[in-house]
Amino acid sequence: MTEDDIQASVAVTRAKLGNTLDEIEDKFNVPKQVGALTRRAQASFEQNRTPWIVGATGVAIAVAGLIAWALFSSDDD
Repeated sequence: MTEDDIQASVAVTRAKLGNTLDEIEDKFNVPKQVGALTRRAQASFEQNRTPWIVGATGVAIAVAGLIAWALFSSDDD
């Protein structure tokens, strides 16, 4: 293996390492991940709103039930 081959191999390895480090940085970049999640959620909502409306209704009913249970439950234990 010549010195040029070694240098080329090192350059390729360095480029791969750089790409891997960039991918790791992207995975741990919380604001970037939140932005990506927000964009996916918005696209999903725009494509089909029904599951979002059903889910929001279910959460609202659950919260209302918990509030009613807390207000009207007996604390005589």
